[in-house]
Amino acid sequence: MTDPAAAATGAAAATGAGAPTGAAAATGAGATVTVAPSILAADFGHLADAVAAVAPATSWLHLDVMDGHFVPNLTIGPPVVAALRRHSSAFFDCHLMVTDPGDFLEPFTRAGASSVTVHVEVGRTAELLAEARRLGVGAGLACNPETPFEAVEPYLASIDLLLVMTVHPGFGGQAFMDDVLTKLARCRRAVDDAGLRVALEVDGGIAVDTAPRCAAAGARVLVAGSAVFGADDPAAAAAAIAAAAQAALPAGPAHPV
Repeated sequence: MTDPAAAATGAAAATGAGAPTGAAAATGAGATVTVAPSILAADFGHLADAVAAVAPATSWLHLDVMDGHFVPNLTIGPPVVAALRRHSSAFFDCHLMVTDPGDFLEPFTRAGASSVTVHVEVGRTAELLAEARRLGVGAGLACNPETPFEAVEPYLASIDLLLVMTVHPGFGGQAFMDDVLTKLARCRRAVDDAGLRVALEVDGGIAVDTAPRCAAAGARVLVAGSAVFGADDPAAAAAAIAAAAQAALPAGPAHPV
């Protein structure tokens, strides 16, 4: 049974100032559900404290990078990632919601990203994934709610992580889009049928009530922002989401990743 939290911790510790080796093992998620708290919902005046607050519950952090162009919001850059890396050995799951991710893969890797995820919608997907591989960082691919499964299918064998958005990217606190679960389940079947070590992740509207549905459909990494950092006890909130999702996992042999 793969424990993604333990694997991620080891990979993050191996990063130093750069990228992990064995990225597939680092991002693999199987019978254990992992919550990746999104710092987009944290208090930006106390980010290091927010990161420390969730450390008892998870070894993953989700860092949303927005350029104000691909999505109508502007968030963080490599200097923030580098600053947080000095305070955390967590697995930094960097989600690049930017028009030109190729300009940022190396800077974020140098800053301490453990994995970088690019959107299939921006194009040049094979080139971007190859560049992530060259840098030695985990290669992730994301798709928006309206993007069909067929857009990501050709790249499944080339990635470590597949992020299925359950809201439209750009802002936190949006309502969960239930109709994306059909696509999520299709991604799960494709990954398992091919025997791939791909972590299947969801992002958007994840909370105690939606996490079980995502886990049942195949997700093993759950990005949660407002439901974690909006709680009085972020670590307890993250643990509750993970427990609810874990309880919903289908019976039978564990997925290899």
